[in-house]
Amino acid sequence: MTKHPVDEVPPARHLLAFGLQHVLAMYAGAVAVPLIVGSAMKLSPADLAYLITADLLVCGVATLIQCVGFWRFGVRLPIMQGCTFAAVSPMVLIGTTGGGLPAIYGSVIVAGLAIMLLAPVFGRLLRFFPPLVTGTVILIIGISLLPVAGNWAAGGAGSADFGEPKNLGLALFVLLVVLGVQRFAPAFLSRVAVLIGIGVGLAVAVPFGFTDFAGVGDADWLGISTPFHFGAPTFEASAIASMLVVALVTMTETTGDLIAVGEMTDRRVEPRPLADGLRADGLSTVLGGVFNTFPYTAYAQNVGLVGMTRVRSRWVVATAGAILVLLGLLPKLGAVVAAIPAPVLGGAGLVMFGTVAASGLRTLAQVDFKGNHNLTVVAVSVAMGVLPVGVPTVYDKFPDWFQTVMNSGISAGCLTAIVLNLLFNHLPTKAGSAEPDGLPVGGAEQRVQQPREEAV
Repeated sequence: MTKHPVDEVPPARHLLAFGLQHVLAMYAGAVAVPLIVGSAMKLSPADLAYLITADLLVCGVATLIQCVGFWRFGVRLPIMQGCTFAAVSPMVLIGTTGGGLPAIYGSVIVAGLAIMLLAPVFGRLLRFFPPLVTGTVILIIGISLLPVAGNWAAGGAGSADFGEPKNLGLALFVLLVVLGVQRFAPAFLSRVAVLIGIGVGLAVAVPFGFTDFAGVGDADWLGISTPFHFGAPTFEASAIASMLVVALVTMTETTGDLIAVGEMTDRRVEPRPLADGLRADGLSTVLGGVFNTFPYTAYAQNVGLVGMTRVRSRWVVATAGAILVLLGLLPKLGAVVAAIPAPVLGGAGLVMFGTVAASGLRTLAQVDFKGNHNLTVVAVSVAMGVLPVGVPTVYDKFPDWFQTVMNSGISAGCLTAIVLNLLFNHLPTKAGSAEPDGLPVGGAEQRVQQPREEAV
């Protein structure tokens, strides 16, 4: 029996190249969370560096758990794990209002245990994710990531030269290299187009003064993260409550990402593998609380890379996990990767994140939009998902728990899509209710659900 492409193991040199490409795609996002939280708490440079290496180490371990899997942990798909941005605001609040890092880690451990307990429940909710909902969520994931690539292309949010033409010029150059390699290079090279684009962009960036390798000299050769480095965790009710809200948000986001990768790799995610993937998220989050880092979730930018390169092997992403473990144990290596200029990553990010959005459109192409309200479901869900991305301060006057849920475009759009799909396609309608073309409204559910049921 032939192996499914997800389970195939490419040659070693391909594994390394594809794996490194995944690491470069997510590295900036991975180190951003410890940087933001640590800086807000005014930690010393040494403590900041410790947070980053601990994060990289657990990112790698979490990715290995998700891709390789053991017992009922891990979805066994090409899924990269990283710190969730949904937790940033609550963690900054917990850390700066007296609780400090021990209170953050206590709430993270409880949230991880909660995710593991809730995983089977979420697994049974999969029937509420027909192509109408999944396509909409994947589209929103792609759209909500594009501003991240835009910020990188302009020089990185908060940088002194943000928006300088030279930054955007470098990002455009990298984008053109990626597209050129994809279009004209042999098959293998076209699959590492992002890696080549970043490499060529870095080679151009060095003589033009974009790079600063000062941090490489200051970094240690060896760094090992020990459990509870910043003290024993403390368990505060308010901190735990806010982190439990984050847990629900990350479970929703991860569900969307797992379904997206399932669509791209032709291995649809069923209830049991979904629960296994979420359980791995929970275990990784508990490890994060023990090893001085934060909650973990599937990384959407790497979903885009899977779709763009069409490399479906989970062992490629497992190799990326092993590289992250190495970067976490060897801070000097991590400092070299960190020196890649933001515009170089921005040029590559535009292609990858756009690919995620395009994949959502491809899934929506399976949906029947005639004689039903499916267009309304997509329209309102995308609007709710893009709102916090386009207007980041829109919910600033709302309670913290509401902001945690709705400030993430992915969770806001996903929840809207699920609710509207239930409203229009699952609830019974009035007898004889029909659209202008004479098709009964209540029949939409069957048409929307059909592709997933056929696959089962």
